[in-house]
Amino acid sequence: MNIVGKRYLYFVISLLLIIPGIIGIIVWGLPLSIDFTGGSYAELRFESGQVPNLEEVRAVYAAFGVEDALPRTGGPDVLIVRTEQIDNTTNNRIVAALTARFSSEITVLRFETVGPSVGREIASRAAFAIGLASVGIMLYIWYAFRGVRNAYRYGVSAIIAMIHDLAVIFGIQAFLSHFLGWEIDSLFLTATLTVAAFSVHDTIVVFDRIRENAQSRYTRKEGFEAVVNKSILQTLVRSINTQFTVFLTLLALLVFGGSTLRHFILILMIGVLSGTYSSIFNASPMLIVWENQEWKTWFKRRPPATPSPSVP
Repeated sequence: MNIVGKRYLYFVISLLLIIPGIIGIIVWGLPLSIDFTGGSYAELRFESGQVPNLEEVRAVYAAFGVEDALPRTGGPDVLIVRTEQIDNTTNNRIVAALTARFSSEITVLRFETVGPSVGREIASRAAFAIGLASVGIMLYIWYAFRGVRNAYRYGVSAIIAMIHDLAVIFGIQAFLSHFLGWEIDSLFLTATLTVAAFSVHDTIVVFDRIRENAQSRYTRKEGFEAVVNKSILQTLVRSINTQFTVFLTLLALLVFGGSTLRHFILILMIGVLSGTYSSIFNASPMLIVWENQEWKTWFKRRPPATPSPSVP
């Protein structure tokens, strides 16, 4: 099986996965939860089984001086409301008013409040953590592969594959935010860091086999492209089995777990699939593109074929 021989096909598939997400981010944006923006978040279940009119809900909040309430449905009987920062006492009064207004018992499933300064600090530290982790991973791989020629390429390729996986999950998140109203919260950040770790871990396994084969006297004479392809095939079953086991575990959590973790688990599942794909079909083939410096011929026209001489 010649996997690396079809590397540009796999690169195109990656672009087809990433570009719609980028367009979605540009058009719809990525709504941030109160974990990053500050404010209050209430998740209420109406025991009557039906969420009331959202404009009427907004009017109840306005009666308590909360003018910027953003209610939306989180299910047939669940109401989610984001507001400016309010305390627990005010929230209880609003819930009591909603109960009286719509003649329905209301269960508070979740109520959180975060100050704006705390939200900004979380956002800045999250960006710093991802950037620091990327630099640390690249430097570590560079050091670990120091015995291989052009060792830095392995670190850079691993980071590019990781960025590919993060781009996929952020693009999927844009669609989830637009159609399901799911926001980026601290659990999404946790899922993002976990996906980055899975991606780099699986990529290093393949790279380590490439290093072993490249330094072996039995395989190094075959050429770098053949060595990379052989290394991918040798680790293919192991990579798929490992990630499939993780995927099945996450699938069980998605089906039987609570609604609070559903967003987190789904992002992890998408990230695991993307990480498996990128470590096999993107990261290692990138080494070949770099080794052959193929970008020099990407935009050059092929010379026209020389016509065969006519036979008199």
